[in-house]
Amino acid sequence: MSSRPAPLDPVQLGAYFALMEVAGLLRHAVEQQLRDDGDLSYVQFQLLARLALDSPTGSARMTDLADTVVYSRSALTYQAGLLEKAGLVSRAPSPDDERSTTVTVTDAGRAVIERVMPGHVEVLQQQLFAPLSPDDVVALGDLLSPVRDHMRAAPPRSAAPRRRR
Repeated sequence: MSSRPAPLDPVQLGAYFALMEVAGLLRHAVEQQLRDDGDLSYVQFQLLARLALDSPTGSARMTDLADTVVYSRSALTYQAGLLEKAGLVSRAPSPDDERSTTVTVTDAGRAVIERVMPGHVEVLQQQLFAPLSPDDVVALGDLLSPVRDHMRAAPPRSAAPRRRR
């Protein structure tokens, strides 16, 4: 016999629904702003921002990016291809591993990030941070960080075996 997990209590269920609703509403507002200001999808923004703002070299391996943005390898390859066609990134074989591809943000990609960031920050300030005190923001980070770390403790999606259809 398989044992079923205990059902969620009303507090857990309420917290879950609140988190999902906040995430959905925030994602919608962010995606609208990114489309309006930069003609970018959220995933494209994540890729450009990770390269332009998080990477000292402006480059990263595609597999590492897929793990970071929690996106499948094939879908990320497609999005990177669209960004490459738009001149916002370039792709090349990785100098460290010829089986890997490195993606690098271009000057045009950096310019798009610079253009969309003020509106992006404004949406985050208005939608997420406005109703919270500075202490609440710290508490939110303190609550979500261990959940994120727990969820990321599993092997990254890019390391998971591919499912056959």
